[in-house]
Amino acid sequence: MPTDRAVNERLSHNAGRLTCIGMEDTATADPTRALAAAWLDDVPELTDRLLAAIFRGGPESADYRPVPPGELRDGCHRYLTRVLHLLTGDQPGSDTDDVAAEIGRHRAAQGVPLEAMLRTFRLGGRVVWEAMLERAVRTPPEAIGPAATAIWAVVDGLSSALAAAYRSAQLEQLRRDEQHRHALIEGVLADRARDDAFAQRVAEQLDLPRGGAYLVVVADVGADGEPTLRGPRTALASVRVGSVWHLRADTLIGLIPLDSHRPGFVLDRLRPLARGRAAAASTAHGLAEVGLAHRLALTTLGTLPSGTVALVPVEDRFPQCLLVGSPELRRRLVASWLDPLLELPAREREMLLHTLTAWLDAGRSAGLAAERLYCHRNTVLNRLHRVQSLLGRDLEGRQAFVELSLALDAIDLPGEIGQSAQ
Repeated sequence: MPTDRAVNERLSHNAGRLTCIGMEDTATADPTRALAAAWLDDVPELTDRLLAAIFRGGPESADYRPVPPGELRDGCHRYLTRVLHLLTGDQPGSDTDDVAAEIGRHRAAQGVPLEAMLRTFRLGGRVVWEAMLERAVRTPPEAIGPAATAIWAVVDGLSSALAAAYRSAQLEQLRRDEQHRHALIEGVLADRARDDAFAQRVAEQLDLPRGGAYLVVVADVGADGEPTLRGPRTALASVRVGSVWHLRADTLIGLIPLDSHRPGFVLDRLRPLARGRAAAASTAHGLAEVGLAHRLALTTLGTLPSGTVALVPVEDRFPQCLLVGSPELRRRLVASWLDPLLELPAREREMLLHTLTAWLDAGRSAGLAAERLYCHRNTVLNRLHRVQSLLGRDLEGRQAFVELSLALDAIDLPGEIGQSAQ
């Protein structure tokens, strides 16, 4: 603790310094400024005090482990210097203080908690306040209150600047992290995970297994920007299934390691969440074939008519996927089998197409088809005879069954052919 004589000498020294720069009136009229100026040459001592206060509870309590000791000391020194300069009025203050903002951005990048930084700034204010009291021998008692108010106003302002810069840096880091995460997922979807080094990086940074089975889910994004599959990550986490989700402009994509689960287990938990079209495909060959599964899921999604509310696996839409993948073959198939029916007036066309579909679904049994259509068996036979006459082709046989079934699927798919038949 300095002696009274030392304090008096320090005050005299700083009063003289203020006089030299044309501030004699201010020094005598504003004790706060004079007391702050008296410590400007001794900031290293204040820095020692602040560091001791920070680590009073031990190194573990300070949350500064990512910061090298020399760098922490430098930051404390700059902060205390800035507090004193603002109190003396040597430098103007602002809402975006450069010193506090730079410290906030740097500590955010190092991962120091904001609470630790704000605590340091408060402790720094207390260190300055206690130091000024030590040298306030000639300061009138009535001037002590305004000095305290000035100190904490400065500390509050610097703390606000620190917090704003810290949060801004955190948001920027989150954006960069999200961009990096998206880039990794896009790389997987583009088959880059066939490269072992890239697959290893994805596995480590996204916490995904390199090998094993995966289910890839895709869902439409609505006009409001919201995916038609609501809350899938939370729903799967509730049954201890991890997942990574990636939002594009038009689709939501989910990468789901299956571990010991079957695809059906996951699909059963996701189906109730569907509010529109969604599709899925699986692979047993890890990240290397997630891109392939994604393309199959997208193809499956493309087979679902607009307005569909369902989550459909590729296994349920093999014929439709084949047709969607071959637009010209699809067009020729429809033209070969169904064009004469599609040219009929709407009412007759729909009646014959409906009958033909029911007959094929019933295993080409006129009796079963009649039951499903709520009509007489002879009515079904008459309609089938009309279809056969229009087509000029035999409806019996395996090839006719396959081609007719595919042609009927083709006109129900999204796209020009399906729309022209509506």
